[in-house]
Amino acid sequence: MTQSATLTGKCFCGAVHYAVADEFAYALNCHCSNCRRTTGAAFKPVAGIPRDKLLVTRGADQLLIYGEPMGNDQHCRQCGSLLYSVVRNGAFVHVAMGTLVDAPSIRPAVHIFVGSKAPWFTSPTICRNTRPYSGGAMISRVCGR
Repeated sequence: MTQSATLTGKCFCGAVHYAVADEFAYALNCHCSNCRRTTGAAFKPVAGIPRDKLLVTRGADQLLIYGEPMGNDQHCRQCGSLLYSVVRNGAFVHVAMGTLVDAPSIRPAVHIFVGSKAPWFTSPTICRNTRPYSGGAMISRVCGR
């Protein structure tokens, strides 16, 4: 049996880093109101994995835990980034996929709780510009608008 890759992730300011096995059981985009509020986005892309497959490698003392031991959101207390949520009675974590530094082998396969989606969210037109973000670019320059 081959060993899976280990992926890294971190918060926006870099105070908290984690390692997680590339063995996600599922990945999805959640539109529930709790996920929208904790991320400030239309939906939260998450990848689910048993809790023991994720290890905080730096800044564990910088985690801000909101919720109960068996169900919570774990943010960086410095920058506020949501790193992961403890779910399923503490057995799994939902890694916030936007915090992964390395690309996982799994991709979100489904949108859930779309009945709770933000009323302003519709499937947007995709901008033709595929360059990576380099900071400071205006949307009009990036998408030609």
